[in-house]
Amino acid sequence: MKFTGGCYCGAVRYEADGEPVMKARCHCRECQYFTGGEGNDFMAMPVAGFRFTRGEPKSYTRPDLKGAATRQFCADCGTPILTKSPALPVAVILKVGSLDEPGLFGGPQMIFQTADAHPFHLMPDGVAAFARFPG
Repeated sequence: MKFTGGCYCGAVRYEADGEPVMKARCHCRECQYFTGGEGNDFMAMPVAGFRFTRGEPKSYTRPDLKGAATRQFCADCGTPILTKSPALPVAVILKVGSLDEPGLFGGPQMIFQTADAHPFHLMPDGVAAFARFPG
């Protein structure tokens, strides 16, 4: 399957070929920062099938955290594009909001970091949820 996406202003565009490794939602505090308060819906896609087709995102890795993820976003409009995690080196973690067709996400298969969720964060029924990352 081929997914396309990019940022709000169009400066950064990408293509991702392959089947999603995972479709999930994360409620960790870091993800809340990047979404403006909600959980972060994402699709982990194989690195081998991913490429930027226009522009290059800005990257940020928090220097004071061991094993910190690298967040990539548009330097012009600020749209979060993806995350690269040392814990999942075979995939790029695409932000669902950056997809041209977010409906293709179809909803999370699992939910992580519910220990950081707030009462106003709604959890879909029937989806496996974990207080932290499953071991």
